[in-house]
Amino acid sequence: MRYAVLGTGEVGRTLGGKLVRLGHEVTLGSRTKDNPAALEWAREAGAGASAGTFAQAAAAAEVIVNAVGGRVAQAALEAAGAAHLDGKVVVDVSNPLAFEEGQLRLDPVESDSVGERLQRAFPHARVVKTLNTVNCQVMVDPARVPGEHQMFLCGEDADAKEQVTALLGEFGWPAERVLDLGGIRAARSLEMYLPLWMNLMQSLGHADFNVQVRTAR
Repeated sequence: MRYAVLGTGEVGRTLGGKLVRLGHEVTLGSRTKDNPAALEWAREAGAGASAGTFAQAAAAAEVIVNAVGGRVAQAALEAAGAAHLDGKVVVDVSNPLAFEEGQLRLDPVESDSVGERLQRAFPHARVVKTLNTVNCQVMVDPARVPGEHQMFLCGEDADAKEQVTALLGEFGWPAERVLDLGGIRAARSLEMYLPLWMNLMQSLGHADFNVQVRTAR
């Protein structure tokens, strides 16, 4: 598969690197074609890895992974170009994190989500929200956390969710541990989990953790 990973931060580089190791072709996208972090990543990631602008990455890709910050996600996808997103799966792993006076807050929160905003802005893209509830190292290596912990996803397109579930399987998330929460509106709850995630990380002193859902039936 040909993937575009938008974002040159730790999340984007980690996801892109895993995809390359799995044998996929990956273009790490940024605002400029000569982004130093993207070029360095491409050199180190090896065969199958390249760097380019958001638009160059999206144009060549079959699947787009949004790994920029949630508050700039729509702008990044606009730079990628709506025509380059039409009909494609867009995997949104972002969170709308904002810090004011050292305190974490979310924007948007409760009445909207980044996932929903992206789906509204690009109605012909097939947005699937997932992976935003764990650290990027756990995203691509769930075995870092012992036990049968779960990954969540949501989106409007059933075929897109099936495709993303298969991708999660490549990362090490068995299909039975991927919980489909329904339509893209469920992205609100996934994004609102982040303050709790931050509190847990501060309490535990590390980011190698996840939640396990247990049911009576």
